[in-house]
Amino acid sequence: MAENSKERLPHILVIDTALRRKYTTPKSAGASSLKTPTRNRVQHAERLFKQVEAALAQEANIIHEQRAFGLGVCNGIYLSFESEPSFELKFDSLEFQRGGIELCSIKKINDRTIATVFVPDGKLTHFLRKIGQYRDEDTAPRTPESPTKPKNKDLIESISAIKLAALTELWTDSPELFPEENETIWWEVWIRLSNKIDHEAFLRAHAQQLEMVVSTEAIHFLDRTVVLVNGSKEQISRSINLLGSIAEVRRAKETAAFFTGMDRKGQSEWIDEALTRINPPPTNSPSVCLLDTGININHPLLKPIVSHDDVHSYNALNWGVDDRHGHGTPMAGLIAYGDLTTQLSMDGPIGLTHRIESVKIIQAPGPQRNNEPYGAVTRESVARVEIDPDRKRLYCMAVTTTDYRDRGRPSSWSATVDALTSGYEDEQHRLIILSAGNTDPNERHRYPNSSLTDEVHDPGQAWNALTVGGYTEKVWLDEEKYPGWQSIAPAGDLSPSSCTSMEWEKNWPIKPDIVMEAGNMAINPENGVADYIDDSLQLLTTGHQFLLKKPLISFGDTSAASALAARLAAMVMAQYPDYWPETIRALIVHSSQWTDAMKARFLPGNNRRKNHYRQLLRYCGYGVPNDKELYWSAQNALTLVAQDTLQPFEKDKGQVKTRDINIHSLPWPTEVLQSLPDDTQVEMRVTLSYFIEPNPGERGWSNKYRYASHGLRFDVRRPLETIEEFQQRINLQARDEEYNKNHVKDSGEWLLGENLRKLGSIHSDTWQGSAVELAQRGYIAVYPLLGWWKERPNLQRWGKRTRYSLIVTIKTPSIEMDIYTPVSNLITTKVEIG
Repeated sequence: MAENSKERLPHILVIDTALRRKYTTPKSAGASSLKTPTRNRVQHAERLFKQVEAALAQEANIIHEQRAFGLGVCNGIYLSFESEPSFELKFDSLEFQRGGIELCSIKKINDRTIATVFVPDGKLTHFLRKIGQYRDEDTAPRTPESPTKPKNKDLIESISAIKLAALTELWTDSPELFPEENETIWWEVWIRLSNKIDHEAFLRAHAQQLEMVVSTEAIHFLDRTVVLVNGSKEQISRSINLLGSIAEVRRAKETAAFFTGMDRKGQSEWIDEALTRINPPPTNSPSVCLLDTGININHPLLKPIVSHDDVHSYNALNWGVDDRHGHGTPMAGLIAYGDLTTQLSMDGPIGLTHRIESVKIIQAPGPQRNNEPYGAVTRESVARVEIDPDRKRLYCMAVTTTDYRDRGRPSSWSATVDALTSGYEDEQHRLIILSAGNTDPNERHRYPNSSLTDEVHDPGQAWNALTVGGYTEKVWLDEEKYPGWQSIAPAGDLSPSSCTSMEWEKNWPIKPDIVMEAGNMAINPENGVADYIDDSLQLLTTGHQFLLKKPLISFGDTSAASALAARLAAMVMAQYPDYWPETIRALIVHSSQWTDAMKARFLPGNNRRKNHYRQLLRYCGYGVPNDKELYWSAQNALTLVAQDTLQPFEKDKGQVKTRDINIHSLPWPTEVLQSLPDDTQVEMRVTLSYFIEPNPGERGWSNKYRYASHGLRFDVRRPLETIEEFQQRINLQARDEEYNKNHVKDSGEWLLGENLRKLGSIHSDTWQGSAVELAQRGYIAVYPLLGWWKERPNLQRWGKRTRYSLIVTIKTPSIEMDIYTPVSNLITTKVEIG
């Protein structure tokens, strides 16, 4: 770029202030501004002493009773600490790890904060001492010049009541789900981990004494183990020892098997009840256009969102528009409702945010040969539905080839997808969501190796598409029905059906981009074969033969994952109607996170290298979207969104040269960041999304820049770097792609680094460093790199502009500091609202 290039400082949009402040992280009670009630210290201390003594007496009675049942001696108790209504509880000071005192759960009921704490036998004196110090000691001398400040003031004055915790205090699920008297349910039991006691083994042995059933399988986390227990609240409460092993309890979630096990009449009754709770989408809502096997629109759950005018077919004369195979209708159910197990199990309203359109592009999944190229069929099908050009829509297609021989190279089909998304022919940009394709079912017993070697299927390699793989949280099996069977994938890991790009050449895009729930499979103990076996490992959705057979069926694999991603994207589009397709894609990727199971597979403890992250990206993309971060900002996090354009190239004296560089000035919370302690670590995540125009052809495949019309990159101003120095450095980088390899390393640490994040047409990375350094980084540059717009000037595309979306999030994960409000106020002050 020439030195006199225009420097532009566009305003960064902050996602709707009123909405994004709804989801907030609870403030740490350690803040000096803790609000506590006015207390008479002597009276308050005596009241708390009496409550602790009452808890001890109650404990003694319970121990006496459990000894009568032969349930052993007590190794500790649970205490419940409550705040006053509308006041905070200093819950972080309740934990004393050195003494084995553990904070197990926190919840809010009727505007009171309730913390449940496990206290080992003999350690209750810790709290008695704290209360006594509050009553009798001061942290500062009592002089006329110095106000009285009792020891442990914030902690003790924030406590309204202390009592022996019952099972209800360990319950962290919705209060209305707590079982009735003598009601037997499946409990989801979260077990504490200890270096001294094997609490899981203890619970299993103890549960047998109490005639309760415990699942064979368990889910293991860093400091918790989760099992399912079948019993009543009376059985669990009988043993204080058993409660001492538990951190929290919830009601186990219903699975698809609960509904698929019903007859047609039973399912219809559940559907009829759900229909009374449905709020149809608004008339101006966006649509998801499903390119699949058609939809049977008279299914009672699809009637509110699909009209006769919105179903089409590539070959209506011979194929019709209805679903005769049973793939499109289940997809539509997931796009509309997500996993119906959740919607049918809840009591609240079901708010629908989007409609569904359909184009039947294939009669049935599997090997078949159309007389037209798949890309041509896709392009024509998109044209059929865009007869109504004013409706906002996105596309979902889970139809792929049955092989993966392209190995990341562009095909005619994937290039068509890139052309459609970029508006290559009509200047209309589109969001297209694709499935990554499924692994060979006959090889899934080799998991995870079957996923590592089965590559993303065509057209999933399309640069501009949001390609979706599968992961799973579904691991629970009906052990009575299927004894000895084992679920294949562990909770939080890749689904057995999901393909990867592990063996692609390093220059091809990261695929899949994200992963969504795709269900699981199990291994037959007799022959070691993988089987779908139990509907509890699958999702629940709408069946196409709802009149002849059951209206609800199980469904899974990467088709289900892509449908869930389309639903998520449509919900974002409905909430933010002014956002471009590039922005919707960016938001979903930006919110995605790797699960612990994914990281454990590729990221060793303290010796993580870029190649480990490369493998992780090729395995599961950027991870699982976090819907809370997607919609809302916590107060210790700030998300900024910019939609802008630039012209990458221009012709000067017969030569095509780099033209625009955009430098964005961020409304940074500089003063807040600088006020934090020097060693405070912060995070900044940056995501850049744009659509390239494709140039498929064997010559283009040998060089990634010649397939893509252009590339864009981002860079952040470094500490102590002036704006002029920053722009000069960006100018050099835009000219010389080898510049970064020889330049001084940036301060802090980018998780992926330039070589990993540069792939494809979406780039996302996280910087970690000190708050002081971040405060000096309030500028981000977006600049162009080579592509065929520049290299092939005879095609006359060098003068085009390109759109892009830039998203920046900063977090202070180690400290609760409000960085949202200062920026919100800054923008409210500087921007005229019209």
